[in-house]
Amino acid sequence: MKCDPLLVLGVLLSTASQLRPANVPIGPGEVCLLAWMVPTLCHLMMQRESRFTPALSRMVIFWLLFGLAQSIGTLTGFVIGDVHDTSLFLHDVFAYPLLAAVSLLSVAGPDARPRLHRVAWLLVTMGSAILALQVAHVWGLISVGSLDPWYWDRVRGWSSNPNQLAFLCAILGLLSLHLADVAVSAPVRIAAIATAILPIYVGRLTKSDTFALVLVASGLIFITLKLRSWLLHQPRPTFRSTVAWLAVLALPLLVASLVPLAHTLSVDAEALARNLAKGTEQDTENTAEVRFAIWKQAFDRGLESGMLGLGPGPHLPIPESILEGRADPSDDPKVEHPADNGIPNFEAHNTPLDIFTQGGFLAVLSLYWLVGTAFLLTFRARLYGLTTLVSAITIFTMFHLFVRPPSFWLAIAICLVAAERRKASPARAWS
Repeated sequence: MKCDPLLVLGVLLSTASQLRPANVPIGPGEVCLLAWMVPTLCHLMMQRESRFTPALSRMVIFWLLFGLAQSIGTLTGFVIGDVHDTSLFLHDVFAYPLLAAVSLLSVAGPDARPRLHRVAWLLVTMGSAILALQVAHVWGLISVGSLDPWYWDRVRGWSSNPNQLAFLCAILGLLSLHLADVAVSAPVRIAAIATAILPIYVGRLTKSDTFALVLVASGLIFITLKLRSWLLHQPRPTFRSTVAWLAVLALPLLVASLVPLAHTLSVDAEALARNLAKGTEQDTENTAEVRFAIWKQAFDRGLESGMLGLGPGPHLPIPESILEGRADPSDDPKVEHPADNGIPNFEAHNTPLDIFTQGGFLAVLSLYWLVGTAFLLTFRARLYGLTTLVSAITIFTMFHLFVRPPSFWLAIAICLVAAERRKASPARAWS
């Protein structure tokens, strides 16, 4: 459809939250998404052959359960007299319907599968172009108003914090891997691999430890899945399957050779844990303690609600160590939110726990049912690039709240649709 670039542009620019005008809840990304939704909805209404596909059915079931859980959580919070930040509550109240519309319209229609394949290509190519502009801005080659692409010594581009940019880079890079995996010719495969270069480069510039962890884990997951496919689905031994068997047999030797490094790895483990626990996005000595403390608070708040949740928005008090850091006159904060207004308005920076405080057990169950379904479907269809993508998203959600970016929902939509009625072929390239 001619409107697909609007969808892609909306997904990419929704992460560029610095482009939003001051005190305005929407920016260019949200405007593009709304501009895409209207003609897309009209087009679907005019299609006589429109019906509920498996992907659409799953999305509808999820949003019904998730909306029900959030509604129950809101009522529970009202009954027990929970105090929350009204502005942030309303932010999520308006954000979730927009995300629901994007995800539902993405998977709707009989042409969803080829359309989302085109969208994936548009996403990685336009994404690389926008990342190139942000890199040029980072190195001072261009100027974009008053936008600050740096977050202390970490690159954040046009996003509010580096983790937003790192999450987008992870999705773009792994979508490129998927497109290379399913490519039918060498030139197409090379083009797909080329689109992964900038996302990996920019992701490393963000100095996001979660991105680094995802990068390593994704490589191991993808290689393991491909080896499994080569070993189990070849009709007769081939040179490639023989090499795969040799790699499996050599794995114990490789592990044994790494034993002398065990001490070094154990020494570095504590430093890695501290880096993965950046509760305030600053590299301070107490970040690990802050992260684990707010995780415990989030779990306790979810239990206090009877595992029914407290409704949309954050529900944790700002940790004292963060307030003390903001009181330091020498501190130059890059992010002003959430403001200290005496009302619990802090997030756990952990998707399961944040969703648990909002919609209770039902919300968490519905979310991971959807993500788990996407994982299983892509695995069974041997779309190992997408299986790796779902795995990477899951890793990110353990350290950050990432259900609000439209890129999350478009990635899940691509996974659900791509796996529909697809029969894996052992003779397929790279299989």
